[in-house]
Amino acid sequence: MRTAVITVAHGRHGHLRRQQEGLAAVERPPEVRIVVALDDPQVADVVDDRVPTRTVPVTSDGRGLPLARARNTGARAALAAGARLLVFLDVDCIPGPALFRRYREAARTAGTRLLCGPVAYLPPPPPGGYRAEALATSAAPHPARPAPPDGTCVEADDHTLFWSLSFAVTASTWARLGGFHEGYHGYGAEDTDLGQQARARGIGLCWVGGATAYHQHHPVSDPPVEHLDDILRNGALFRRRWGWWPMTGWLERFAAEGLVRHDAPDDRWERVWDGARAGTARS
Repeated sequence: MRTAVITVAHGRHGHLRRQQEGLAAVERPPEVRIVVALDDPQVADVVDDRVPTRTVPVTSDGRGLPLARARNTGARAALAAGARLLVFLDVDCIPGPALFRRYREAARTAGTRLLCGPVAYLPPPPPGGYRAEALATSAAPHPARPAPPDGTCVEADDHTLFWSLSFAVTASTWARLGGFHEGYHGYGAEDTDLGQQARARGIGLCWVGGATAYHQHHPVSDPPVEHLDDILRNGALFRRRWGWWPMTGWLERFAAEGLVRHDAPDDRWERVWDGARAGTARS
């Protein structure tokens, strides 16, 4: 099955280089690699050709980074290159050695579903960077999502657990799914929306043991105040589409810190913060 890996990159050049090193070490690498350079022409200087690669530029329009549009653009480029299995891998993620093999195997048995691999979070890199042979012992899979044993697949229908850090989909299922909704701009909700699109179209999930990706460490804000307006805007769009608010954990944290408030009668979250405070960085 001709396979493409699709990565959207905006900055994070060090992460992209380490992902490339991981790609060079996998079992049966993908035949095609699409790197979407999102508002970042320097990505083309970072990309190497150890896996045949096409770099596709995408520019924003001032409404925040169009991650949904960038992923759809990458998918179109992969399909045009003849890919029948699309693997989406965030730039922060290093593929485990069996990731593509396990996704291919799952596509043959559960190809009508969204295929989701476990993601394990790495600590800060040691001197000299992460070593491929040490990844598996350096991090455990995220505790909030299934991580079946290697070589097994678990079918599931809790679409709220879907995330876009690492997933695969056959070309035919992608066409049925319709891609990411391009109304989302900036941080948050576009992958939760894709999960709900899958649910609405009767497309289940399959958690693929052994298709492990390793998420590289980087500092984050807690709560992510720099994304507050994106979260409010994208959350409101999601509610209009699906009838409920995503990212309520962040919204409740913002409310506890006096940054937003919830209008219960209208089920509306609105900003009350004047911009004078900032989130606390955490690793």
